[in-house]
Amino acid sequence: MLYRRGRTWWYEFTFRGCRYRESTRTSSERLAAQIERKRHHEVEAANAGIALEPAKPVLFSVAATEWLELKKPVWSAKTYIIAKADIAHLTTQLGKLLVTDITARHIAEYITARRHQKAADKTIRNELGTLRGVLKKHKRWAAVKDDVRLPKGREDIGCALTPDQEEALLRACAASRSRSLLPAVTLALQTGLRHGEIRLLKWRQMDFVNDAVVVGKSKTQHGAGRVVPLNQRALSTLREWAQQFPKRKQDHYVFPSERVGFSSNDQIPQVFGTDPIRPITSWKVAWTTARSAAGVQCRFHDLRHTTVTRLLERGVPFAVVATIMGWSASTAMRMAKRYSHIGQSPQRAALALLDAKPMQPEATEPASASTPAPGTSTIQ
Repeated sequence: MLYRRGRTWWYEFTFRGCRYRESTRTSSERLAAQIERKRHHEVEAANAGIALEPAKPVLFSVAATEWLELKKPVWSAKTYIIAKADIAHLTTQLGKLLVTDITARHIAEYITARRHQKAADKTIRNELGTLRGVLKKHKRWAAVKDDVRLPKGREDIGCALTPDQEEALLRACAASRSRSLLPAVTLALQTGLRHGEIRLLKWRQMDFVNDAVVVGKSKTQHGAGRVVPLNQRALSTLREWAQQFPKRKQDHYVFPSERVGFSSNDQIPQVFGTDPIRPITSWKVAWTTARSAAGVQCRFHDLRHTTVTRLLERGVPFAVVATIMGWSASTAMRMAKRYSHIGQSPQRAALALLDAKPMQPEATEPASASTPAPGTSTIQ
């Protein structure tokens, strides 16, 4: 059915219980009728699984590059870099294939090849996620997805530092050329903040009145804007660090970009070129050096893992830990399985009650002569 709204023609029809009401974007009734017929035909063909136009043959390398450029405007710089690296790996094996020729067998062979290259299952899953995006763009993923088995990946990734490891790591951080490494690592251990959340902190997010920090940009929507209390160790670290910046402003970064050099007379590192309106790029070099000096093999993210482990071991309810960490409901469920072996003291105490002998029922006193037996009447 065609009808007009102002000067523009619209059409409306129902197919298999679904109503389609769309504008033809034209004032010509004849052209509007043709558009309606074409749209009706498209809906019927899609329902029957028939492609109206054959897919144009295109090499995967070309399709991947086009897809990457299409996504670039809506992605963050970091996401784009990661996807670009994924495509670089994918094109080494799939680049010369037509998109329409890629099958589940090719994907299985790619997984095998990447495992031979010692790529982690999580890395392979991320790369296949990029492959799925490219194939979806060309309507090819549906044809192979049922036969593709993605690597499950490990759920036990991560380690919690022992007290000795933590002490050794903090000593190494204190001796680092980067003066911001020690306060950053201390803050990570005492709050569980992510690397990016710490790196992008500004002084306006520090609430020294209420002893808390307000997280800004975060990895997840649930993590952004959460308020994390600061314990005494975190507070003292931040207050001491704040003294390094007496002219700091609210919009300055807590860990600003700095350059470090050495004077000609000694080997004591000298800080120069501090830019408070730019955050530090990374602690990667300083972190790797300190970690090696301490003899501790861990990632920066393992500091967060350590915080979670310590909280659960001390009996903090999991719901409270999830709030501090900024986990969504789905992530909290996944993390509950990952940390299920930690903090079981209440459960153990409850089940330990079953070790005790069952309580004996209390003995009842025999009925006295003056007490009538059940079912008898006291009326004479």
